Amino acid sequence: MFFKKNLSIIYFIVSLLWITVSEYLINKLYLPTVIDEYFQIGKGLLFVFFTTALIHIIIKKHEAYKRATEEQNELSTLINSMPDFVCFKDGEGRWIRVNQFGKDLYQLHGLDYKNKTDAELAQMLPFFKEPLLGCVISDEETWRKGSLTRTEEAFPVPTGEIKTFDVIKVPLYFDDGRRKGLVTIGRDVSKEKAAEEIALRKEKLSVVGELAAGIAHEIRNPLTTIKGFIQLQKEKGDSKTQFTDIILSELDRINQIVSELLVFSKPQSKKLKNFKVKELIDYVITLTSHEAVLHNVEVEVENTAKDSTLYGDINELIQVLVNVVKNSIDAMPEGGKVRIKTREINNKVQIKVLDTGVGIPEERLEKIGEPFFTLKEKGMGLGLTMSNKIVQDHKGSLKIKSKVGWGTKVVITLPASK
Repeated sequence: MFFKKNLSIIYFIVSLLWITVSEYLINKLYLPTVIDEYFQIGKGLLFVFFTTALIHIIIKKHEAYKRATEEQNELSTLINSMPDFVCFKDGEGRWIRVNQFGKDLYQLHGLDYKNKTDAELAQMLPFFKEPLLGCVISDEETWRKGSLTRTEEAFPVPTGEIKTFDVIKVPLYFDDGRRKGLVTIGRDVSKEKAAEEIALRKEKLSVVGELAAGIAHEIRNPLTTIKGFIQLQKEKGDSKTQFTDIILSELDRINQIVSELLVFSKPQSKKLKNFKVKELIDYVITLTSHEAVLHNVEVEVENTAKDSTLYGDINELIQVLVNVVKNSIDAMPEGGKVRIKTREINNKVQIKVLDTGVGIPEERLEKIGEPFFTLKEKGMGLGLTMSNKIVQDHKGSLKIKSKVGWGTKVVITLPASK
């Protein structure tokens, strides 16, 4: 750095020394005139060569510096024109640079934010204290993972609006593994979120209409049956056990329809926690074992992921599995076997439920999970719809494969919790 700053002075001193010392040595040696002339020419040529080489290097360096400056300016212009939050931090979490969007978002204009950590900025910007301290935790999680992470963060801004960002964080390392820096890019998805909420409300209104139609249709049938048998009893003036049993059965059917509707439409309070796969499977087996025995169905469990951990509402996931297992039992009126298998692979827990039932035709399999579509004589066809929604809320997936005469396989995949 000292050499670069004082290059002209150094060049002047070296040149002066070269001329003075070389002249002094030539005069001191008392060389013949011819040789002296050759020495003078050689000294001049050497000086010209050295100067030319030095000028060439300086020009090259200047051109490289100019190109680097232009590229840096172009990059700065590009970053500042981006409609996303872009921030660069060093390996210690100190802010090195932030684009124009970030300055406007956190109101950093006029503040000395450089070389400050999130915790220090939280003290300087009390309004953004909570999201900044949250960044400390999410940054550390990215460093711990050692690769790109993607999260969704939401926080209020001074205008009173709640901003939601799709945040990507990329850690950078030196060759020896030390932390080099962290790049954070946040895309404002507030409008998309608002549009999703509007679409969700419209969908709910649409579902309400479908529910109303489904309820009217499903409940009218058993009510008509009950009314008919009561009128028949009134006309004949007697009460037969056969009629009473039918009436009670139809009342149970109405109760089942209403229960399914309440489970589907009523918002339930969630209790999120970590729990073992073994706890989930054991509870489901306990709930369904009696019905399996009544239908002459053998339940076989292969719980290789029993020590794996899931995070979510265990009661909701119990509801999903109980629904799947009961469907398998209902698909085997003559008895059969249900196998429940679990395994963990690539940080995901797979729960498979396989039966030896009658299977589902291909044309009907495509509609499985749609509201009000059911293969059962009783029920509204909301069981699998609700189950699919619960699994999606737990960031998982539910897939069904079936073949007539061979049985059905349901695969539930959920993210494992560390």
